[in-house]
Amino acid sequence: MKELKAKLTVSPLLPLLIIVASFGILSAMGRKFWCACGTYMFWVGDIASSHTSQHLLDPYSFSHIQHGLLFAALLCWAKKPYLEIALLIEAGWEILENTPLIIDRYRAATASLNYYGDSILNSMGDLLSCAMGFYVAMRVPRSVSISLFIAIETVMVIVLRDSLLLNVIMLLYPLEAIKEWQMGSG
Repeated sequence: MKELKAKLTVSPLLPLLIIVASFGILSAMGRKFWCACGTYMFWVGDIASSHTSQHLLDPYSFSHIQHGLLFAALLCWAKKPYLEIALLIEAGWEILENTPLIIDRYRAATASLNYYGDSILNSMGDLLSCAMGFYVAMRVPRSVSISLFIAIETVMVIVLRDSLLLNVIMLLYPLEAIKEWQMGSG
């Protein structure tokens, strides 16, 4: 395992190129660079705010750390533990997430009624959060990665009434009971 952990990237420039390419694609898709409100914040903590997904980091950044933890586990299992692969998967999700298909799905099936997609800067924050999760997973014992994943999931459910697992469920197979609970009526 130590041999695999030593090889985080194929090339130090490739992760940067993936981030730059993602930036360009999101820009070509017409995504706003930063919040249209004109206020610039590093962190937005209120998930019910129109500022969520519009600034660099928000509570959902933790779910992107979870992506990195998961990608590291899967790529180690496949004996390809490269940051570039994790970032390509995450960049693909960021691009897909900002299409009308997924934006409309979030608005229809989840408690995210005011979701209009991510700003480019928020997507860049999501990519960096994923990279951070990947990096941590490659540096700590597997049990620590699993514990961190579970801790993030638990805190998000308790504090936000949302999490990576709930997001996946609500996108793939929405349950009205979860939506009502997330909106505070259940």
